[in-house]
Amino acid sequence: MLEMSKQILQKVSFDRKLFKKELKKSLRWIKPHEHVQLKLWCLATFGTVYRDLIIEVFESNIGASF
Repeated sequence: MLEMSKQILQKVSFDRKLFKKELKKSLRWIKPHEHVQLKLWCLATFGTVYRDLIIEVFESNIGASF
């Protein structure tokens, strides 16, 4: 699911609102131990454009999957 989430995020990266929606959905799909991998990948891939959004989504998700 992690790789599929990455593919989806790449496809919707043109739209901020859609990217945020799909990032939140991805965090529900992937396993909790993969969250760090996804966060690092997102920051490396989209950090110049969506850094604030990525950090916001991951911080709001802390503890949500437990």
